[in-house]
Amino acid sequence: MAYPKSRNPFADDDEDEDSFRPTNKGFDSEGDDSGLSDAERRQRYLQQEVMRTAQSAVDSSYRSIGLVYESEKMGVETAEELMRQGEVLKRTDKMLDNMDEDLKTSQKHINSIKSVWGGLVSYFKGKPDQTKPPPEEPKPYEANDRLQNALATSRGHEDKYQASHPNIRKLQTEGFGATGSVDGGSSAQNGYPQNRHLRQAHQTLDNNLDEMADGLSRLKKLGLGLQSEIDSQDDLIDSVGNKVDKMDTKVNNANQQIKRLK
Repeated sequence: MAYPKSRNPFADDDEDEDSFRPTNKGFDSEGDDSGLSDAERRQRYLQQEVMRTAQSAVDSSYRSIGLVYESEKMGVETAEELMRQGEVLKRTDKMLDNMDEDLKTSQKHINSIKSVWGGLVSYFKGKPDQTKPPPEEPKPYEANDRLQNALATSRGHEDKYQASHPNIRKLQTEGFGATGSVDGGSSAQNGYPQNRHLRQAHQTLDNNLDEMADGLSRLKKLGLGLQSEIDSQDDLIDSVGNKVDKMDTKVNNANQQIKRLK
């Protein structure tokens, strides 16, 4: 008598179920079962189902960990690119300040040329001192503290990204005991089953859940840091845009004044 195979509705369709897969031909396909009664065969089948379900849960938890670390890696790369963008914006803002100073000097020269008395005064005074201090170099750009702290924490787990790759995880977790029985009944020690293979699966699953919780916590901090940095750079972009508009107006006015002098 064969029993229908149960299926985990939360498992992926392409999940590898080679481990812990019960036989497809019923209980009479294995020679070891020839001396077992129907009840004993049914018990063995259910034991294999328990182990297969445990393996499926562990594999799913490892895939989830891999997704967490992959998301964290993308978050770190995004934060680094955002910081490079902030450096460019900071330099652009400083460059616009220097250009504004140059335009003020040019406007003074235009005003002196437009005035007859200004021209005579300039003639007797001689050429003004053309030397001026070099423009100050902008200070190195620093992201907000929240993003820097989140980056420091996430970078400390970069080595775990490769270790969380599904193929590597599979080598570490294949075969918790596909043919192992669950002897010892349903009694447990320290909250875990007595069966060695099933206990190992439960402990691994608990560890993976803790690791996922830590990873999600880091992702949350990284996301909040990115949002704070984006808000800061939005203000900087607005400042640069306003300075560009003012600079464009000043340049156009200067050009018109020069045309009138010709």
